[in-house]
Parts: sequence; structure tokens; C-alpha cells
Amino acid sequence: MAVVLDAGQIDRILGELTAQIIGASERGVEIAAIGIRSRGEVLAQRLSGRLSEALKRDVPCGTLDITLYRDDLNSPQGHAQPQVRTTDIGFDIDDKIIILVDDVLYTGRSTRAALDALIDLGRPRAIRLAVLVDRAGREFPIQADFAGYKTDAGPGKLVQVNLVESDGKDEVVID
Repeated sequence: MAVVLDAGQIDRILGELTAQIIGASERGVEIAAIGIRSRGEVLAQRLSGRLSEALKRDVPCGTLDITLYRDDLNSPQGHAQPQVRTTDIGFDIDDKIIILVDDVLYTGRSTRAALDALIDLGRPRAIRLAVLVDRAGREFPIQADFAGYKTDAGPGKLVQVNLVESDGKDEVVID
């Protein structure tokens, strides 16, 4: 198990992602952050806070549960009953630029499910994807608009993002 990002590096990457998002944002268009449960939710909260501070206005933040949109929900290989949790988006997403936040982009399947879920909730002006870790291995033609750390970790490798809010420490490890 190798630590590829420590707490300081994650903090620095979040700062860089914030600057990239601001640089790519149209003036006068509202932006909001929506995190994919569960670690994307934490990262979205952190980004929302940084964006709000830098832009000197509120950047709303929400949480998206994609369980019922997953394409492996009824897979015969799945044995466990999926745990459906709440989607908590307390604002209108229509005509906003939504920054969809996830911890790791790998196959693109979670992102595809999140896009389907968001479109069911409204009609944003645009959806931009921000990820902490972008790894090789796409199965769908999906790419991050904003990516913090890129890795070519092979298919047999596990990329695990640990965050203080859920795991007691900030780090990214590859096992």
C-alpha cells in the first residue's frame, strides 16, 4: 500500500481545483457543487466553501445518491442489497453550472449514473466534472473537466481516498 497523496497535497489540490473552476466559470452565471455520495459529498462541501470564500458569494452545495441509477443494480453477481440513501439538494439546479464532484474517476459508470440522476432533477446550464483522482481505465467516453491527480493504476489496483470527515485522516492510497 502506497500513499500517493497526503493531507497537505490534498489541500493544495483542492486549492488548484478551486482556481480552475473559477477560471472556467462564466461571469454572472450561478455555480453550485453537488457531490456524489459518499466521499464526493465531502469534497463538494470543501470545494463549495472555498468557492464561496473566493467568489465572495454563496456557492450552494448538495449531495447526490446514485444507487438507483447504477447499471449493476440488478447484476446477478451482486449479493448484497444496495443501501439507498438520500439525495439532498436544497436549491434549484435549473440554469446553474453544476460542478459534479467525485473522489475517483475510473470507468465512468458512476459519473454516467450521476448525470442521469441530475437530469431527472432539472435542467442545469452545464454540468462540469471535478475529481480528486483521475485514473486510467474508462469504459465510457467520460472525462473530468477538473482533475487533481492523475494515475495509471492498473485494473487490479485499488485507489482509496480517505478523508478526515469519514475516515479520520486525509490521504489517497493505492493498494
